[in-house]
Amino acid sequence: MEEAGSTADAPAWRVHKSGESLLRVRDLHCGYGKKEIVHGVSFDVARGDFVCVIGANGCGKTTLLKNILGLIKPLAGEVTMEGKSVLHLADRERAQMFAYIPQAHTPPFPFSVADVVLMGRTPYVGRMSRTTPEDRRIAWRAMCLLGIDHLAERTYTKLSGGQQQLILVARALTQQPDLIIMDEPTASLDFGNQQIVLSRMKDLAKTGVSVLMVTHDPYHAFYCADRVIVMKDGLIGAEGAPHDVMTREELEDIYRTQLNVIDVELSTGARTTVCVPL
Repeated sequence: MEEAGSTADAPAWRVHKSGESLLRVRDLHCGYGKKEIVHGVSFDVARGDFVCVIGANGCGKTTLLKNILGLIKPLAGEVTMEGKSVLHLADRERAQMFAYIPQAHTPPFPFSVADVVLMGRTPYVGRMSRTTPEDRRIAWRAMCLLGIDHLAERTYTKLSGGQQQLILVARALTQQPDLIIMDEPTASLDFGNQQIVLSRMKDLAKTGVSVLMVTHDPYHAFYCADRVIVMKDGLIGAEGAPHDVMTREELEDIYRTQLNVIDVELSTGARTTVCVPL
Protein backbone atom coordinates (compact mmCIF):
# COMPACT_ATOMS: atom_id res chain seq x y z
CA MET A 1 0.00 0.00 0.00
CA GLU A 2 2.93 2.37 0.60
CA GLU A 3 3.10 5.16 -1.98
CA ALA A 4 6.08 7.18 -3.15
CA GLY A 5 6.34 10.22 -0.93
CA SER A 6 3.99 8.64 1.61
CA THR A 7 6.22 9.59 4.52
CA ALA A 8 6.03 13.29 3.74
CA ASP A 9 5.40 15.62 6.62
CA ALA A 10 2.05 16.78 5.20
CA PRO A 11 -0.68 15.70 7.63
CA ALA A 12 -3.28 13.09 6.75
CA TRP A 13 -6.09 15.40 7.80
CA ARG A 14 -7.46 18.78 6.87
CA VAL A 15 -6.29 21.77 8.91
CA HIS A 16 -9.17 23.84 10.32
CA LYS A 17 -9.39 27.28 11.86
CA SER A 18 -9.70 26.83 15.62
CA GLY A 19 -12.22 28.59 17.80
CA GLU A 20 -15.21 28.63 15.44
CA SER A 21 -18.42 27.05 16.77
CA LEU A 22 -18.94 23.55 15.41
CA LEU A 23 -21.25 21.38 17.52
CA ARG A 24 -24.17 22.71 19.54
CA VAL A 25 -26.30 20.65 21.92
CA ARG A 26 -29.40 22.45 23.16
CA ASP A 27 -31.78 21.30 25.93
CA LEU A 28 -31.29 17.67 24.89
CA HIS A 29 -33.58 15.07 26.45
CA CYS A 30 -32.93 11.53 25.28
CA GLY A 31 -33.40 7.91 26.19
CA TYR A 32 -35.00 4.71 24.98
CA GLY A 33 -38.75 4.40 24.52
CA LYS A 34 -40.42 6.38 27.27
CA LYS A 35 -37.43 6.11 29.63
CA GLU A 36 -35.51 9.39 29.71
CA ILE A 37 -31.83 9.02 30.56
CA VAL A 38 -30.36 12.43 29.65
CA HIS A 39 -32.26 15.44 30.98
CA GLY A 40 -31.99 18.84 29.30
CA VAL A 41 -28.26 18.87 28.50
CA SER A 42 -26.73 21.88 26.69
CA PHE A 43 -23.13 22.58 25.63
CA ASP A 44 -20.99 23.67 22.66
CA VAL A 45 -17.85 22.27 21.05
CA ALA A 46 -15.72 24.72 19.06
CA ARG A 47 -13.22 23.83 16.36
CA GLY A 48 -10.03 22.60 17.95
CA ASP A 49 -11.70 21.85 21.29
CA PHE A 50 -10.74 18.66 23.11
CA VAL A 51 -13.72 17.95 25.36
CA CYS A 52 -13.91 15.00 27.75
CA VAL A 53 -17.20 13.74 29.16
CA ILE A 54 -16.67 11.89 32.44
CA GLY A 55 -19.03 10.23 34.84
CA ALA A 56 -19.90 6.97 36.53
CA ASN A 57 -21.35 4.02 34.62
CA GLY A 58 -25.00 4.54 33.73
CA CYS A 59 -24.98 8.34 33.94
CA GLY A 60 -25.96 8.76 30.26
CA LYS A 61 -22.61 9.34 28.52
CA THR A 62 -23.04 6.77 25.74
CA THR A 63 -26.69 7.68 25.19
CA LEU A 64 -25.59 11.29 24.75
CA LEU A 65 -23.03 10.26 22.11
CA LYS A 66 -25.61 8.23 20.17
CA ASN A 67 -27.86 11.28 19.96
CA ILE A 68 -25.01 13.53 18.85
CA LEU A 69 -24.18 11.02 16.10
CA GLY A 70 -27.82 10.96 14.98
CA LEU A 71 -28.12 7.23 15.72
CA ILE A 72 -31.19 7.74 17.90
CA LYS A 73 -33.73 10.54 17.88
CA PRO A 74 -33.92 12.77 20.96
CA LEU A 75 -37.09 13.00 23.00
CA ALA A 76 -36.69 16.79 22.95
CA GLY A 77 -34.04 19.37 22.14
CA GLU A 78 -31.63 19.55 19.24
CA VAL A 79 -28.10 18.72 18.14
CA THR A 80 -26.65 20.80 15.31
CA MET A 81 -23.41 20.61 13.38
CA GLU A 82 -22.40 23.86 11.68
CA GLY A 83 -25.99 25.02 12.11
CA LYS A 84 -27.58 21.90 10.59
CA SER A 85 -29.62 19.39 12.59
CA VAL A 86 -27.70 16.10 12.65
CA LEU A 87 -31.01 14.32 11.99
CA HIS A 88 -31.29 16.10 8.62
CA LEU A 89 -27.78 15.35 7.39
CA ALA A 90 -27.38 12.93 4.49
CA ASP A 91 -25.33 9.84 5.33
CA ARG A 92 -22.36 10.99 3.23
CA GLU A 93 -22.43 14.49 4.74
CA ARG A 94 -22.62 13.07 8.26
CA ALA A 95 -19.70 10.74 7.57
CA GLN A 96 -17.58 13.64 6.33
CA MET A 97 -18.33 15.61 9.50
CA PHE A 98 -18.13 12.87 12.17
CA ALA A 99 -15.78 10.00 12.81
CA TYR A 100 -16.76 7.59 15.56
CA ILE A 101 -14.29 5.41 17.44
CA PRO A 102 -16.14 2.75 19.46
CA GLN A 103 -14.81 0.68 22.34
CA ALA A 104 -14.53 -2.36 20.07
CA HIS A 105 -15.32 -3.35 16.50
CA THR A 106 -15.51 -6.72 14.73
CA PRO A 107 -15.99 -6.58 10.93
CA PRO A 108 -17.98 -9.37 9.24
CA PHE A 109 -15.08 -10.28 6.92
CA PRO A 110 -11.34 -10.82 7.51
CA PHE A 111 -10.17 -7.53 6.01
CA SER A 112 -6.53 -6.52 6.01
CA VAL A 113 -5.48 -3.64 8.26
CA ALA A 114 -4.87 -1.47 5.20
CA ASP A 115 -8.42 -2.15 3.96
CA VAL A 116 -9.96 -1.26 7.34
CA VAL A 117 -8.05 2.03 7.51
CA LEU A 118 -8.89 2.83 3.89
CA MET A 119 -12.59 2.47 4.71
CA GLY A 120 -12.25 5.93 6.22
CA ARG A 121 -12.19 7.29 2.68
CA THR A 122 -15.66 5.86 1.87
CA PRO A 123 -17.49 9.22 2.28
CA TYR A 124 -15.29 10.70 -0.47
CA VAL A 125 -15.44 7.86 -3.01
CA GLY A 126 -18.24 7.65 -5.57
CA ARG A 127 -20.49 4.60 -5.60
CA MET A 128 -18.93 3.21 -8.79
CA SER A 129 -15.45 4.63 -8.17
CA ARG A 130 -12.28 3.27 -6.62
CA THR A 131 -9.91 4.80 -4.12
CA THR A 132 -7.21 7.03 -5.56
CA PRO A 133 -3.48 7.21 -4.86
CA GLU A 134 -4.27 10.25 -2.70
CA ASP A 135 -6.76 8.21 -0.67
CA ARG A 136 -4.13 5.54 -0.12
CA ARG A 137 -1.52 8.16 0.82
CA ILE A 138 -3.85 9.59 3.48
CA ALA A 139 -4.50 6.12 4.90
CA TRP A 140 -0.81 5.23 4.92
CA ARG A 141 0.10 8.49 6.64
CA ALA A 142 -2.45 7.79 9.38
CA MET A 143 -1.00 4.32 9.98
CA CYS A 144 2.54 5.71 10.12
CA LEU A 145 1.44 8.34 12.62
CA LEU A 146 0.14 5.66 14.99
CA GLY A 147 3.07 3.30 14.41
CA ILE A 148 0.98 0.53 12.86
CA ASP A 149 2.22 0.73 9.26
CA HIS A 150 4.06 -2.59 9.72
CA LEU A 151 0.65 -4.24 10.25
CA ALA A 152 -0.79 -3.05 6.92
CA GLU A 153 -1.05 -6.47 5.30
CA ARG A 154 -2.02 -8.37 8.47
CA THR A 155 -5.59 -9.61 8.98
CA TYR A 156 -7.46 -7.21 11.26
CA THR A 157 -9.48 -9.87 13.08
CA LYS A 158 -6.33 -11.80 14.05
CA LEU A 159 -4.75 -8.89 15.92
CA SER A 160 -5.00 -8.03 19.60
CA GLY A 161 -7.74 -5.77 20.93
CA GLY A 162 -5.20 -3.02 21.55
CA GLN A 163 -3.86 -3.20 18.00
CA GLN A 164 -7.41 -3.18 16.62
CA GLN A 165 -8.18 -0.01 18.58
CA LEU A 166 -5.16 1.79 17.13
CA ILE A 167 -6.36 0.74 13.66
CA LEU A 168 -9.79 2.26 14.35
CA VAL A 169 -8.11 5.52 15.34
CA ALA A 170 -6.16 5.45 12.06
CA ARG A 171 -9.41 4.87 10.17
CA ALA A 172 -10.95 7.89 11.89
CA LEU A 173 -7.97 10.07 10.92
CA THR A 174 -8.28 8.83 7.33
CA GLN A 175 -11.90 9.98 7.33
CA GLN A 176 -10.69 13.61 7.73
CA PRO A 177 -13.67 14.65 9.87
CA ASP A 178 -14.51 17.92 11.57
CA LEU A 179 -15.27 16.12 14.83
CA ILE A 180 -13.94 12.83 16.20
CA ILE A 181 -16.20 11.20 18.79
CA MET A 182 -14.66 8.51 20.99
CA ASP A 183 -16.41 6.20 23.45
CA GLU A 184 -13.81 4.86 25.91
CA PRO A 185 -11.32 4.44 23.04
CA THR A 186 -8.42 3.30 25.22
CA ALA A 187 -10.32 0.71 27.25
CA SER A 188 -8.45 -2.23 25.66
CA LEU A 189 -5.04 -0.57 25.36
CA ASP A 190 -2.01 -1.00 27.58
CA PHE A 191 -0.57 2.12 29.16
CA GLY A 192 2.00 2.75 26.42
CA ASN A 193 -0.56 2.53 23.62
CA GLN A 194 -2.97 4.68 25.62
CA GLN A 195 -0.33 7.40 25.63
CA ILE A 196 0.19 7.05 21.87
CA VAL A 197 -3.52 7.47 21.17
CA LEU A 198 -4.02 10.35 23.63
CA SER A 199 -0.94 12.21 22.40
CA ARG A 200 -1.96 11.87 18.75
CA MET A 201 -5.47 13.09 19.51
CA LYS A 202 -4.04 16.11 21.35
CA ASP A 203 -1.89 16.88 18.30
CA LEU A 204 -4.91 16.53 16.04
CA ALA A 205 -6.95 19.01 18.08
CA LYS A 206 -4.16 21.57 17.59
CA THR A 207 -4.88 21.49 13.83
CA GLY A 208 -8.49 22.54 14.47
CA VAL A 209 -10.16 19.12 14.47
CA SER A 210 -12.51 18.81 17.44
CA VAL A 211 -12.46 15.80 19.75
CA LEU A 212 -15.29 14.70 22.04
CA MET A 213 -14.25 11.77 24.22
CA VAL A 214 -16.15 9.80 26.83
CA THR A 215 -13.83 8.33 29.43
CA HIS A 216 -14.05 6.80 32.88
CA ASP A 217 -10.44 7.72 33.69
CA PRO A 218 -9.90 11.20 35.19
CA TYR A 219 -6.23 11.06 34.12
CA HIS A 220 -7.25 11.11 30.45
CA ALA A 221 -9.19 14.32 31.02
CA PHE A 222 -6.34 15.94 32.94
CA TYR A 223 -3.87 14.95 30.20
CA CYS A 224 -5.90 15.81 27.10
CA ALA A 225 -8.87 18.01 27.68
CA ASP A 226 -9.32 21.73 27.22
CA ARG A 227 -12.71 21.34 28.83
CA VAL A 228 -14.45 18.68 30.92
CA ILE A 229 -18.17 17.93 31.15
CA VAL A 230 -19.04 16.07 34.33
CA MET A 231 -22.25 14.04 34.03
CA LYS A 232 -24.23 12.70 36.94
CA ASP A 233 -27.66 11.05 36.77
CA GLY A 234 -28.26 12.30 33.22
CA LEU A 235 -27.41 15.92 34.00
CA ILE A 236 -24.33 18.10 33.63
CA GLY A 237 -23.04 18.50 37.15
CA ALA A 238 -20.09 20.71 36.24
CA GLU A 239 -18.34 22.05 33.13
CA GLY A 240 -15.06 23.88 32.70
CA ALA A 241 -11.29 23.52 32.66
CA PRO A 242 -10.11 20.18 34.13
CA HIS A 243 -8.41 21.65 37.20
CA ASP A 244 -11.43 23.85 37.93
CA VAL A 245 -14.11 21.14 37.91
CA MET A 246 -12.24 17.88 38.62
CA THR A 247 -11.55 18.57 42.25
CA ARG A 248 -11.09 15.81 44.82
CA GLU A 249 -14.54 16.51 46.23
CA GLU A 250 -16.20 16.41 42.80
CA LEU A 251 -14.48 13.16 41.78
CA GLU A 252 -15.26 11.49 45.10
CA ASP A 253 -18.90 12.41 44.59
CA ILE A 254 -18.92 11.02 41.03
CA TYR A 255 -17.16 7.73 41.73
CA ARG A 256 -18.32 7.26 45.32
CA THR A 257 -14.87 6.45 46.63
CA GLN A 258 -12.12 8.26 48.50
CA LEU A 259 -9.24 9.48 46.37
CA ASN A 260 -6.59 12.14 46.04
CA VAL A 261 -5.70 14.46 43.16
CA ILE A 262 -1.93 14.94 42.86
CA ASP A 263 0.16 17.22 40.68
CA VAL A 264 3.34 15.40 39.56
CA GLU A 265 6.43 16.27 37.53
CA LEU A 266 7.35 13.98 34.63
CA SER A 267 10.90 13.01 33.66
CA THR A 268 10.62 15.48 30.77
CA GLY A 269 10.07 18.35 33.22
CA ALA A 270 6.43 18.74 32.21
CA ARG A 271 3.75 18.51 34.87
CA THR A 272 0.50 16.56 34.88
CA THR A 273 -2.21 15.59 37.34
CA VAL A 274 -3.16 12.09 38.44
CA CYS A 275 -6.04 10.70 40.45
CA VAL A 276 -5.11 8.10 43.09
CA PRO A 277 -7.65 6.01 45.08
CA LEU A 278 -7.03 5.91 48.83
